[in-house]
Amino acid sequence: MTVEYSVISIGTLSHNPLWGERAPVRTAHATTTIVRDGGRSILVDPSLPAPALEARYFERTGGRLADVTDVFCTTLRPVHRRGVQALRGARWWAARVEIETHVEYLSSALASAERLGSERAEETQADLELLKRFSPAPQRFGDQIEVYPLAGPTPGSAGLLLTPATKTIVIAGDAALTAQHVDMGRVWEGCADRQAALTSLADMVELADVIICGHDNLMLCPRMLA
Repeated sequence: MTVEYSVISIGTLSHNPLWGERAPVRTAHATTTIVRDGGRSILVDPSLPAPALEARYFERTGGRLADVTDVFCTTLRPVHRRGVQALRGARWWAARVEIETHVEYLSSALASAERLGSERAEETQADLELLKRFSPAPQRFGDQIEVYPLAGPTPGSAGLLLTPATKTIVIAGDAALTAQHVDMGRVWEGCADRQAALTSLADMVELADVIICGHDNLMLCPRMLA
């Protein structure tokens, strides 16, 4: 059986510098994708609020979120996991470095908030407990589904590499923000490591036939159109 995939929801940026936008003008959300291989259903980046995510999933698949067996987040930035609590029956995964980086950051933020008596301490604690539910992703979820490191946007960001018989697909997260960013060789302005992000983008463009962008629809890789 070959791996199958479908975009559930097309993401968008809060502001797009390539359009001349310098401050948020809309609510950002990440592109959400379902990947199926045998009895496994992996929802990538559940970004919409739970009610909208459930509705969109039904529209695109005819199924329910309860059918999802696994969640994979390309990054643990909040916008990429906004609806994750609607998938408590699934196993939650992210790259090991991504989990460790965000847990360390939130632990430090919590310590500071508690020292200052901040009202945000409770919120930070809840977010930290949520992230601790994520497990380090295996190298592979199946013969045709591989975790694909895409460092740069965040220290541990990673996508999924799908390898059915006829093409290669990368679900890229923030390593490929939009089709326009890919075409122009541009990376996210908020990258943790811009040079690493540029390297990840170049490697992805060389490898992939199809790229599912982190805040846009899927696209044919530019070299496929040359």
